[in-house]
Amino acid sequence: MGCASSIHISDRVVYHSGKESEDSHSPQQTNTTQHQGNPASGLPLKPLSSKTTLTEVQFGPMKLFKDPLQVLLVFAKEDSQSNGFCWACEKATFRCSMARTPESALECFLEKHHDLVIIDHRHSRHFDAEALCRSIRAVNSSENTVIVAVVKRPDREEASVMPLINAGFNRRYVENANMMACYNELLQLEHGEVRAQFKLRAGNAIFTALEQSQEAIEITSEDQVIQYVNPAYESIMGYQQGELIGKEIIEVPKSEKNKPDLLETINSCIRKGKEWQGIYYAKKKNGDSIQQNVKITPVIGQGGKIRHYVSINWPLNDNNKSDKTSERVQAESQTDIQSSKHKDRRKGSLDVRSTTSRGSDGSSQRRHSSMARIHSMTIEAPITKVINIINAAQESSPMPVAEALDRVLEILRTTELYSPQLGTKDEDPHTNDLVGGLMTDGLRRLSGNEYILSTKQPHHIPSHLITPLSLNDIPPRIAQTMENEDSWDFDIVNLEAATLKRPLTYLGLKIFSRFGVCEFLNCPEATLRSWLQVIEANYHSTNSYHNSSHAADVLHATAYFLCKERVKQSLDPIDEVAALIAATVHDVDHPGRTNSFLCNAGSELAILYNDTAVLESHHAALAFQITTRDDKCNIFKNIERNEYRTLRQAIIDMVLATEMTKHFEHVNKFVNSINKPLAALEENGGNSDEENVKSILTSPENRILVKRMLIKCADISNPCRPQELCIEWAGRISEEYFAQTDEEKRQGLPVVMPVFDRNTCSIPKSQISFIDYFITDMFDAWDAFADLPNLMQHLDNNFKYWKGLDERKLHSLRPPPE
Repeated sequence: MGCASSIHISDRVVYHSGKESEDSHSPQQTNTTQHQGNPASGLPLKPLSSKTTLTEVQFGPMKLFKDPLQVLLVFAKEDSQSNGFCWACEKATFRCSMARTPESALECFLEKHHDLVIIDHRHSRHFDAEALCRSIRAVNSSENTVIVAVVKRPDREEASVMPLINAGFNRRYVENANMMACYNELLQLEHGEVRAQFKLRAGNAIFTALEQSQEAIEITSEDQVIQYVNPAYESIMGYQQGELIGKEIIEVPKSEKNKPDLLETINSCIRKGKEWQGIYYAKKKNGDSIQQNVKITPVIGQGGKIRHYVSINWPLNDNNKSDKTSERVQAESQTDIQSSKHKDRRKGSLDVRSTTSRGSDGSSQRRHSSMARIHSMTIEAPITKVINIINAAQESSPMPVAEALDRVLEILRTTELYSPQLGTKDEDPHTNDLVGGLMTDGLRRLSGNEYILSTKQPHHIPSHLITPLSLNDIPPRIAQTMENEDSWDFDIVNLEAATLKRPLTYLGLKIFSRFGVCEFLNCPEATLRSWLQVIEANYHSTNSYHNSSHAADVLHATAYFLCKERVKQSLDPIDEVAALIAATVHDVDHPGRTNSFLCNAGSELAILYNDTAVLESHHAALAFQITTRDDKCNIFKNIERNEYRTLRQAIIDMVLATEMTKHFEHVNKFVNSINKPLAALEENGGNSDEENVKSILTSPENRILVKRMLIKCADISNPCRPQELCIEWAGRISEEYFAQTDEEKRQGLPVVMPVFDRNTCSIPKSQISFIDYFITDMFDAWDAFADLPNLMQHLDNNFKYWKGLDERKLHSLRPPPE
């Protein structure tokens, strides 16, 4: 580790190769005694002492020791600047190498992996400094290297540093050959960027220790967002990292075995900066509860505030025995019994192979931890348990039963577990076309023509629409049309006419006032009014269906459902506010075309969102862009950050739930997680089991399901409206589908829904198919939960109306006049 001395130069690689000198000066002496402050004199460099002192760096409770800095200078020609840095390195007792060409620089870096690289960026004719920087950055070991560009003094105006940053430089040095200037720059680099990178390298060692630890470790941010879990945590809890990182702690299911106030006790302790230790039941991914000894330590960071929480968990052995016993009772298949050794690992003692016997090289470590995660996931997944039980049952079953179970396994191994299978197109073309158009992301056929739906900038409010409007000065005619807005039979079409196609602003003001949204958001009514106006301006009034009247209709239905007793029992005020906002924005900037159309047309939105939930992703993203870009309409400006995060997440989740490809998944989860457990409680004990009812209604997972179901039902509630409104909406959606089919034919695109040809389509048949396939089951489930007899009566009447028209072989919205 001897410190280098005299510099040997060739056109390839240059580095120190000297010997110890007894009369070498200290760094403080060098400048005055040897060079009189100017390294440009060309004097030979005096050898440095080869005695090496390790620098000590404190990194939290860990002491780090590092060798003298390795510096690589890349200068095509020797000049006063290169000499200045050479002398500065000598003065600071850094090990210095010099290269004249990019090739030799890269070769030298690959050999020594320098801490600091200084590249001459002043003369592009010699070599491309930015290209060299990119080449060095392409080497894995350069991740913690600091790279500096030496640039010319600007002649006129200052140039941007962004090209340098984009190339991979950390900072620039404006040419100055003075040795003290170079020396000071090196000292600042050493004690700034280089030391920071040194600590980051040490951080890798710490995380390696965490990865190897047999205790389950979880790190969250100050906002309780999960940022890291180690392989032991994955193995014990049955989750994969990707399922947890980025989620808030409250989103992870909790065990019901803890005392009700335990979480509150823990939070109040750690938020004061105190460590908490005790017994806590955690819920594994497969639903089992596991008793753990838990230690949660707050970590103080920047600004003296808590920035992270570190949780260390280890299972209690007594609980492991009982858990294993219950698992054996629940899963009696031979396969599960054979895999009990893996369960032992998940219950407590980790699989030694997955944690302590990993290879020293990174690939081996990754392979082992990945295998441990995959193994854990495979065993823990409920669907895999079902498949294992069926496989075991097949071995002792008669042939017909075994063959039937084979068919069951085929179904279980598909991804479309929630989508009913359709017959052939000959049987029901209306249902097939409707479902195909709404529940797929396009036919993926390549076409010579591409329909480009430009991602326009959001509309601003047209000047003629800006009115000094509040609840107190709504015009009397409009106020009168909204008198019964809390009734299901409210006439939105009447309001549309009275407001000159601006129903969303007026109805929004009244409904948001009724629910106290401004008070909840701490937001002035003027801000809410501006927000409603700008959101409404971003709906397309030219769409026959997906316009602001549809948004107002969905907002009205949402508000109606929120007043139902069961819904109120389930949701908190923040859920209600999220639902009202989600309903308002759920179709903002809808182009009047389906997702399938946009994907087939190769639209910019489809490309942006990878053909996945294209419109719904756009509605949610644009809504927040519109809201937050201008304080005048930023209804979220005054709420606390954590509350905003929760609200934003709920709004996005609800808007995405309106996408029809997941329709059956949402409905089935709602029925199985909420309707069936509630029905079982009613059969067993009537209303005596209030605590259990409450736990079903208010669990975080079920609240999410209720909100999804609520907005889904509000979004497609047209068949449950009074008959005249049902007919009006049916005509509007049919016209929008006709226009899409016309456009597809004109553009030479695949026709997504051929039955929606305006010359041949039977509107009654399309409505019957829609009600049969999407509406009946969903509203049966929603009615069982929220008690909506009036809606079900309207649905029955409307279905009979469409059936009557179809039996008369009529294709129109209404029968011909008598």
